[in-house]
Amino acid sequence: MAHTRMYTLDPSLSRPEPRGHGLRLRAWDAGSDADAEAWLRGHLDPDFQRWNTPLKLWTDLDGARESLRARARDAADGRSATFRITDDESGTTLGHIGLGEISTQLKTARVGYWVLPEARGRGVATRALLLASRWAYAELGLHRLELGHAIGHAASCRVAERSGYRAEGTLREAMFQAGRHDAFRDVHLHARLATDAEPAAPGAR
Repeated sequence: MAHTRMYTLDPSLSRPEPRGHGLRLRAWDAGSDADAEAWLRGHLDPDFQRWNTPLKLWTDLDGARESLRARARDAADGRSATFRITDDESGTTLGHIGLGEISTQLKTARVGYWVLPEARGRGVATRALLLASRWAYAELGLHRLELGHAIGHAASCRVAERSGYRAEGTLREAMFQAGRHDAFRDVHLHARLATDAEPAAPGAR
């Protein structure tokens, strides 16, 4: 008789932290001043705001904590998984990677990530994406992971390609324009299947 393994995404519960490629993926802690500050700084970064338009942009630490608590609630309900990207040796926060729109029935999810300015140019996003993808396939039993980025975001396109996410086409007006909720822009769609080969990770620098 086949058995189905059940997973909880609640970060308050003990679970292995994905590790590899010089990184460790940890749960964000809304009660940590350092975590809230890093979360806020990541979202207020001009490069992040150029390519992403959240439904609500937090501008202070209280808002950042509430945003992290909302992410934790989604994780507890199995809708998402949110990770703080850290250096495996020092524990320094480097950025964020998460899975959203998780469907255990369809075995799919959407991937999103960002890296703090001081950690860019070191292959952090690619290494984190490889690590999170492996975790999603092995621990959540997912089959297809999708990644979308605004047309023109060349850096994110390179991360997707280096992580084995094949370009599949353009989604017309599927994302808000920068800083607006009344105008849209096209999205470049990438995806990777559990059966696709995993590329080699870039060396950590």
